[in-house]
Amino acid sequence: MSRYISERLGQALLVLWAAFTLSFVLLQMLPGDAILIKFQDPAMGLSPAQIADMRAAYGADQPLWQQYLHTLSNFLHGDLGYSIQAGVPVTELLSSNFPPTFRLAILGFLLATLMAVGIAFLANLVPLRGVKSALLTLPSLFVSVPTFWLGIALIQVFSFRLGLIPVINPGEWVGLILPVVTLAVPISAPLAQILLRSIDKVQTQPFVSVARAKGASRSRVLWRHVARNATLPVLTVAGLLFGELIAGALVTETVFGLNGIGQLTQQAVNNQDLAVLQAIVVISATAFVAINLLVDLLYPLLDPRLKPSAGATL
Repeated sequence: MSRYISERLGQALLVLWAAFTLSFVLLQMLPGDAILIKFQDPAMGLSPAQIADMRAAYGADQPLWQQYLHTLSNFLHGDLGYSIQAGVPVTELLSSNFPPTFRLAILGFLLATLMAVGIAFLANLVPLRGVKSALLTLPSLFVSVPTFWLGIALIQVFSFRLGLIPVINPGEWVGLILPVVTLAVPISAPLAQILLRSIDKVQTQPFVSVARAKGASRSRVLWRHVARNATLPVLTVAGLLFGELIAGALVTETVFGLNGIGQLTQQAVNNQDLAVLQAIVVISATAFVAINLLVDLLYPLLDPRLKPSAGATL
């Protein structure tokens, strides 16, 4: 088991290094210069020599390979650099903008999970064929709805037409209702689709027939015998969907004007603030890798058949 964990940790570190390197190269290829965008403004009255000094202070005059090694070393020591536009450490910007995004992502994922479980189990318990068909079509509908369009539609219906949920100066938790729903709907679709297929597959197993032969009701068989085995594939998909969850959170924050990583990313893109963008990419990749690593480690605990045997090579 220790070898299994070591291999997974090694793979996670390799993915993080690749994400850092690829993001660094792509960001350096972007047109424009954040230092020139800020300091070349005539209103600031800086001379070319002073601007050159600013480039040297930020290390922008060094060769790319030196910038890469310097940035990588700083990241390994927890130094994410300085924001050129804000003039403060990137960690300070992230510490104030990350909690709202994290709260939105967690609430959205919980609601998406509840929606997926509700759709999958109701579709197998409801006896009415018309209702069951409607439930089965919901995931296909949800997955085809763009996040930004859904957010605008919810604002139009529930805020402007019905007046149920305000979008101007709402309460802390009331203001999260529509963003959480906007984020959860597209995420719930693949979860529900995988869970529906997994339930259908598990129900064909012999132990399900034995449970029914003993007189167990359909709902009891579904909850006590099918559910645990059917949720294992969903666990993997849930880990993979975390990247989409982060992207959806950024779009949702932009649509609803929420403070968070989404707004910070938009400002950094507009100002070519590479240090901020690099930190956001690496932190997002770290969260994604951590979630999938946790899923890999949970699998052997949930299914004893997946526990690596002593001396086995995975």
